[in-house]
Amino acid sequence: MRYSLAAACLCGLVACPALAADGPPLKLRPVPFTDVEIRDAFWSPRQEINRTVSIPINFAMLEKSGNIKNLELAAARAKAGFIGPVFMDSDIYKALEAASYSLATHPDPQLEAQIDGIVAKIAAAQLEDGYLDTYYVVKEPGRRWTNLRDNHELYCAGHMIEAAVAHYRATGKKNFLDVATKAADHIASVFGPDKRLGYPGHPEIELALIKLWKATGEKRYFELARFFIENRGRKFFATEHHTPENEYDGAYWQDDVPICDHKNIKGHAVRAAYLLSGATEVAAETQDPALLKMIKRVWRNTVERNMYVTGGIGPSASNEGFTHDYDLPNLTAYQETCASVALAQWNHRLALLYGDSKFADVVERALYNGVLAGVSLDGKRFFYVNPLESTGRHHRSEWFGCACCPPNVARTLASLGGYAYAVGDRSLWVNLYIQGSAKAEVDGHKVKLDVTTEYPWDGDVALKLTLDGPAKFDLRLRAPGWCHDASVAVGGEPYAAPEVDRGYFVLSREWKTGDTVRLRLKMPVVQVAANPNVEADHGKLAFQRGPLVYCIEAADNGSSIESLYVPRGTQMKEEKASDILGGVVVLKGSAETAPDVDWHARLYQAVPASTTVPLTAIPYYAWDNRKPGPMKVWLPTAPRTPAPGGPETQATVKLSFRSGNAQPWGVNDGIEPKSSGEQPQALCHWWPHSGTREYVEYSWKTPITVGGTKAYWFDDTGRGACRYPASWGVEYRDGDAWKPVEAAGTYPIVKDGWSEVKFAPVKTTGLRLVVQLQPRWAAGVHEWKVEEAEED
Repeated sequence: MRYSLAAACLCGLVACPALAADGPPLKLRPVPFTDVEIRDAFWSPRQEINRTVSIPINFAMLEKSGNIKNLELAAARAKAGFIGPVFMDSDIYKALEAASYSLATHPDPQLEAQIDGIVAKIAAAQLEDGYLDTYYVVKEPGRRWTNLRDNHELYCAGHMIEAAVAHYRATGKKNFLDVATKAADHIASVFGPDKRLGYPGHPEIELALIKLWKATGEKRYFELARFFIENRGRKFFATEHHTPENEYDGAYWQDDVPICDHKNIKGHAVRAAYLLSGATEVAAETQDPALLKMIKRVWRNTVERNMYVTGGIGPSASNEGFTHDYDLPNLTAYQETCASVALAQWNHRLALLYGDSKFADVVERALYNGVLAGVSLDGKRFFYVNPLESTGRHHRSEWFGCACCPPNVARTLASLGGYAYAVGDRSLWVNLYIQGSAKAEVDGHKVKLDVTTEYPWDGDVALKLTLDGPAKFDLRLRAPGWCHDASVAVGGEPYAAPEVDRGYFVLSREWKTGDTVRLRLKMPVVQVAANPNVEADHGKLAFQRGPLVYCIEAADNGSSIESLYVPRGTQMKEEKASDILGGVVVLKGSAETAPDVDWHARLYQAVPASTTVPLTAIPYYAWDNRKPGPMKVWLPTAPRTPAPGGPETQATVKLSFRSGNAQPWGVNDGIEPKSSGEQPQALCHWWPHSGTREYVEYSWKTPITVGGTKAYWFDDTGRGACRYPASWGVEYRDGDAWKPVEAAGTYPIVKDGWSEVKFAPVKTTGLRLVVQLQPRWAAGVHEWKVEEAEED
């Protein structure tokens, strides 16, 4: 029979309030990815490309970028020559973890030899007492553990331990595990009860120590992880850096309040999710009620107020993290790939702890959208930042100076099967629907589950069981939060009114070899709206089908997608497109477009007629894999309304220099700041240039007469490198030349206000705000307004 999931309160696309009250912890056991075989048309090609392309690229780039060279320098006990930032070691370890996972499912003697060669260099770099961090061995010997906040020693050690455990489980060898246990023992000799207080500025080692405990059976590693978690928030970093507590704000490092007092997600996004992952592991073992309460409270704040529809977190570039609730800009969304990985890891642990589908829903959302977007379809290029809108300038890169994301995606894809299944008390849980098979032991019985499906393109899932003998247990099938209509059949017969517990269909019976289950999940195209508190999405909608969020891209819809709008109720239909993007289901329908209106010298005019045009949407994860061009996830439901203001609103913007995180259009978006230090969604700046002469330029299609201008400067003293300019001026376009205007006075520099100047009227098609940067500082401008002069 068909079963209405809406009636069972599985109504949310992201989170359902009816499910907010968790039942008691269940402490499920994950089915290891080594016991899961993936054989489908969606994930199998991604894993194969990850194995044959991305992982080799990771190692090649680690050689090229100097990461491996740093190991060799440390092994030689060199005292000079270290290359790169302090956390260079961590990228090696993540790449080794990914390679070890790949080795576990696809034996490869050549890859195994390559791994062993790098492990030998790691072992040689390790000091006699177990300490291992190439930055301090080579560049700052004698200063180890002096800057836990910023210098990532514990973070690097954590990734090393995770890689070593992965290598041990994949190969059975202890050559890498011995290095990890020696390093962990050294750390335990320094930190812990009755020893030294401290914890990592970038959490991660907590997760690693728990994995080491489970691999070795040595509970002391868990206790060290517990020490790091339970002591966090004692404002250790204020003491470490001699900052008076009344002047200290540790929110960026989640060090502002004791761990159990956190009320919301805050600070650096990856650090926050890694910390909460570690806290969840500790709470699962200790059952500390205060810690459990905090985790659930912060989780609700995350998914109800701070998570992108694409399964990412962290909207702000300035801190790679959070600002305030509901701040979810699209064009300037940071949404670091590593943050989506961390969000999936945290929610996977919560799903194991509580057996509640709302956590697995977040895992699925992150994996199919935010994480998967982090790597190109050919496996050769990577996103660090994942906006939900692009003007056509944002693209994947071959590598990064901070290269945390490529190996993080690689290790996630290589171990993907580990997210799919879990075992509880007389129960087998299916969390992700992926074609292939899984082997598990349920209540003492060996069970194999063969799964056939075209998910995520289709919601039909067939499951066939093979057992070592008849056995009674619960088969729990996740009812996804995006699905409102589903049916279940066993042995071809409808399963009447199946119980739904914590978001799972519970099929309780005696199972035998050959039994089959058929799950049908209706997968219509859904129009998604955002909470009204999300200002960036006012008057907009997004499309989702199944677990996939869709976007529109210029490659399918022309370069002028900025003018497109989709009225509410617009129908979009799915269509298989085997010839693009490796084979996807696209959404097809129609949109409206209206020409831009020129308001120069006009108070009123007729509304131009709109035109209906075809519209094609593709899965978000697949964007920027074809001809470069603009992209949008959130589409307006009505024609755009120009921002109020003067001629600047009709101008195109050009910068003399633009870095990857500058948004020139922020200068004329009409959003007036409250202070110079405010961090807007879009910001025009020249960072990291300093001491140079720069400009921002306005251009108009037809000449206008202007006679004044004013600028509101950006200054992020205390957190960044932008300051008020040393001086500024204005130039106008005269034919092919740029000439200074005749200013009626000096050019003032006003702090937290408008710097304004009048000048003799000029008729022109272009105006430049020319800025001289201070010798050691960059500069930026929030808004630049232009005053039109009366024509005689």
